[in-house]
Amino acid sequence: MDELKEKILNIVLMQKKYKEKGFSAKKLAEAVGTNTRYISAVVNVKFHMNYTSFVNQFRIEEAMSILVDKRYRDLTMEDVGAMVGFSNRQSFYAAFYKMKGITPRDYKARFLEKHALATTEKAKPQKSK
Repeated sequence: MDELKEKILNIVLMQKKYKEKGFSAKKLAEAVGTNTRYISAVVNVKFHMNYTSFVNQFRIEEAMSILVDKRYRDLTMEDVGAMVGFSNRQSFYAAFYKMKGITPRDYKARFLEKHALATTEKAKPQKSK
């Protein structure tokens, strides 16, 4: 099981296969030379979640980085979701909300609000004593 866990992490995370929209448990099983039952069992036992949640966690983590990155500020939520492997906006929002308890749009807005607040705090002149 540990060997299969390492193979799964290598393919899904290191090779960033989670970014492929149709990267199913079946495709992962084929890539590591096993069947979907073993993939599901290893993901359940070693990561304490199902295959979809396992893949979505990597997608959401990357989406969080993209959402707060200045280089990507003009992207739509659909663009961000597509960049990290979601096939549509609805599945992106549902997975993000399930994992983080907030929508991607609200996450981005809160970050920008917090960042703007920190910037204005730094810009305030200090009172001399």
